[in-house]
Amino acid sequence: MLIDSHVNLHAPQFDDDREAVIARARAAGVGLMVNICDRVSNFAACRAVADAPDIWCTVGTHPHEAKEDPGLSASTLVDLTADLRVVGIGECGLDFHYDLSPRDIQAQVFRAHVAAARETGLPLVVHTREADAAMGEILEDEFARGPFRLLMHCYTSGPELARRCADLGAWFSVSGIATFKAAEDVRAVIADMPAERIIIETDCPYLAPVPYRGRRNEPAYVGHVLARLAQVRGWSLDEAEARTTDAFFALFDRIPRP
Repeated sequence: MLIDSHVNLHAPQFDDDREAVIARARAAGVGLMVNICDRVSNFAACRAVADAPDIWCTVGTHPHEAKEDPGLSASTLVDLTADLRVVGIGECGLDFHYDLSPRDIQAQVFRAHVAAARETGLPLVVHTREADAAMGEILEDEFARGPFRLLMHCYTSGPELARRCADLGAWFSVSGIATFKAAEDVRAVIADMPAERIIIETDCPYLAPVPYRGRRNEPAYVGHVLARLAQVRGWSLDEAEARTTDAFFALFDRIPRP
């Protein structure tokens, strides 16, 4: 069974053919998908996609959107996790590339997500871009206050942050970027990730893997990510599928394993 751990199926790019996209994913052998919340104010749209038995969801606010609700509280997030289709907290974190929200607000909102993950025991889905030092400092500081589980989604940051996160027991997800010709630095980090804590994703509609690069991404393409991961790690395709499946259910343990 293929699992796409990070989809954005409620995004407007799928408004014209959402059901067809989901059908193609199932036909390609994708047995589970996690639809990722972009902001708490849009949770209802994210959750609506998760009415299907093979699609789950998260709750959270992306750092781009942190400015929308700088006072977001952990309790607001915790309350929404009463819905058992919610299996994670996020996507949340820091993005210093676009800086679409002020950095102090990004950090403040991110820490609220950490607190919610700590309280609920649900995994924290972390976005980080060009913020390695600040991300490492926040994660280590928060972990010292009490442990929580975390997933470094679509990891493309440096090896030093990867080491710091691995020391905290983090999981890592690999995306279509791993298939890009120029992404040797990303593949080098993937080669050193903890073998028992790697999962795969598409981040659709973004980051379509080769040979679909430049097109709208879909969950049906996640097998190409798995194949590249297998190549980088020296695993057979069956071993890569088994390892990433085991890692997924160890992390997203609110989802019953078939």
